[in-house]
Amino acid sequence: MSEVKSRRELYSEATRAALLDEATALFAARGYAGTSLEDVASASQVTRGAVYHHFASKQALFEAVLDVQEARVTADVIAAASTADPWDAAMLALDAYLTHCCDPVYGRLVWLEGPAALGWHRWRECEKDYAYGLVERFIIDLVDGGYLRDTALDSLVRFGFWMLGGAGLAVAEAAPADKARVRDEWRYLIGQAFGSLRVR
Repeated sequence: MSEVKSRRELYSEATRAALLDEATALFAARGYAGTSLEDVASASQVTRGAVYHHFASKQALFEAVLDVQEARVTADVIAAASTADPWDAAMLALDAYLTHCCDPVYGRLVWLEGPAALGWHRWRECEKDYAYGLVERFIIDLVDGGYLRDTALDSLVRFGFWMLGGAGLAVAEAAPADKARVRDEWRYLIGQAFGSLRVR
């Protein structure tokens, strides 16, 4: 039997969700350095103390924002790849991921602000929590499906992971008018790279 939440718990959850929404908008518009916790509190119409009740620091708030972005994109990529053939699934996942990279909010938060806000090592850890495991899953499916050889598997996963990271950064850095072209160029290059490794 599900537990009924108290009014206080519901209010706390609503406040946290509002803080994340406002922080997402502010970090995407002003960047991490240009956004303060006071800005987020003001935009959310709460006190600074209310922000600290949910997040220990600005970095913790940013990390929570990043977590929401990555969880959403990961779910969309998995949904897009819902086909039985491993090769088709991987290519559909690639398309879905690169399309998300064209989103100015996702692109800026994950690829431009993330390393600055969290530091290179912590940002890489966050990316591995989501992207690395997903890339590994697709690569293993391709090996199991007979599309790729079962050699240098760890290096192949890293190869795919860093190619996708390079694509994400390139699309995020591109001017709005150039994002679709840069996305398509990286889609072609990644497709060619894995196509050259394909054994059937």
